[in-house]
Amino acid sequence: MASPNNPSRAQRSKALHVAAELQDFSNQDFTIIGLSEPIFSALSSHHSSSKGVNSATPRTSDISNVSDSPTPSSLEADLSHYKELFSKLRFSYVEQVTKEKFIRAIVGDPPLIVSSQENATLEEINASAKSMLQELKTEVSSILLSLEERSQDLATRYERVKAETALLVELLDKIPALENRIAELQPIRRSQGDNDHSGNPDMNLPLGKTLALVDNKRRELGRLDRQLELLGPQVLRKSMEQERLQSDVLGLENRKSNSIYAAKEAKKNKEDVRGGDDLESNGRWHQASVAVLSQLLTLEE
Repeated sequence: MASPNNPSRAQRSKALHVAAELQDFSNQDFTIIGLSEPIFSALSSHHSSSKGVNSATPRTSDISNVSDSPTPSSLEADLSHYKELFSKLRFSYVEQVTKEKFIRAIVGDPPLIVSSQENATLEEINASAKSMLQELKTEVSSILLSLEERSQDLATRYERVKAETALLVELLDKIPALENRIAELQPIRRSQGDNDHSGNPDMNLPLGKTLALVDNKRRELGRLDRQLELLGPQVLRKSMEQERLQSDVLGLENRKSNSIYAAKEAKKNKEDVRGGDDLESNGRWHQASVAVLSQLLTLEE
């Protein structure tokens, strides 16, 4: 039984058959008249059979058949062309029929004379017919809008199917080469042994579990990044506080150095005073002692 990662020959043949069918379908030409031909053929055959006619005369002029590779834009252009053409034909038909009616009414023997009552009745009938026609036009517009949306969706799906079909054919062509490459690499893997990555079991995970592990690591990395963003302002505050403490320590060290120097001077003066009987030296010694004690008291505070 073939594994999902190693399709059998039957599955590959089936995929090739499906790809060929999709290619044949994508190579078909889709035109407005071509798509509507089955409908009009059925209507024509029904109309001909009801009148005892064998078949209708086929069309010889078709602008949509000129395009070799129809696209939604070209089909829309064809539709606009036919709308304009049929509008002109309808106007010409109504104009011609109206002229014929008036001419027949005038030259008839006796001439056709219409009373005002008949005109009023015809106007009422015409108003009712116009109202019904407007409702039908609204319904047709809604149907056309729905058909246009459906056609756009079908065109998008058709283009996607064509692209996916081309990709499928390309992948099917690459499968034999990939299978040969796998067959070449399998002996190398067996020769190296399956315990090369025994120290790290994550290195032997299949593709699905590897992708899941990668996703977990990415989520963990994102969580750490968010924590770093939150700790950034705290690090800045701590750095500023450290700089302030360093400046305070530097000031205290300077005061300590001054105090040590003053103490040494006081000690030296004391020794000098003890060596003689000079009262002036003794007074200076006492003054220095008072200054040293004052500085020490200041440091303690």
